[in-house]
Amino acid sequence: MTERCGWAGPEQIYIDYHDEEWGVPEYDSRTLWEKLILDGFQAGLSWITILKKRENFRAAFQGFDPNVIAKWTEKDVERLLGDAGIIRHRGKIEATIGNARAWQELDTKVGFDRFLWNYVDGIPLRTTHADRALIPTQSPMTAQISKDLKKAGFRFCGPTIVYAFMEATGLINNHLTTCPRHEPCAALARDPAEVWPTSA
Repeated sequence: MTERCGWAGPEQIYIDYHDEEWGVPEYDSRTLWEKLILDGFQAGLSWITILKKRENFRAAFQGFDPNVIAKWTEKDVERLLGDAGIIRHRGKIEATIGNARAWQELDTKVGFDRFLWNYVDGIPLRTTHADRALIPTQSPMTAQISKDLKKAGFRFCGPTIVYAFMEATGLINNHLTTCPRHEPCAALARDPAEVWPTSA
């Protein structure tokens, strides 16, 4: 018998997110950045709150284009603080602007996508848990990634946030083995040499 991961539901938006997005390996640098930012906004809140506001976030943050956001100033912070459609948290908004600048530098140097995927050698980590209670909320790897991201200038990227981000973007396949999405997500993993030809 197979059934979805227990956290998926009961609202349809949550079920759709689980069935279509969560755990799917993400290789696009800008999309990875957007998801890390949204996980940062989730800190202290539930993911369903962010999910329901995601389109508002995308509109307010110009489609999460870090090259646009990196140029923003205090005037933009004040504008966003007046937007009831998003999470109006000054620290997180200011961090997003700083994180856009950090992304630009890191993406120019090594590629934000490669920077992240290098931690797992380009291949998603695949867990074999049948019980969500056995899955940790952070790991030594996410602690190291968090440390390296902070060194690169990122904020709101602690080990727990990074772990949730890695689950969401498929760097870790944490769908339970009893979940019908475990195998399909595993099958979506790509050959690193195909994604980054120069890495071969």
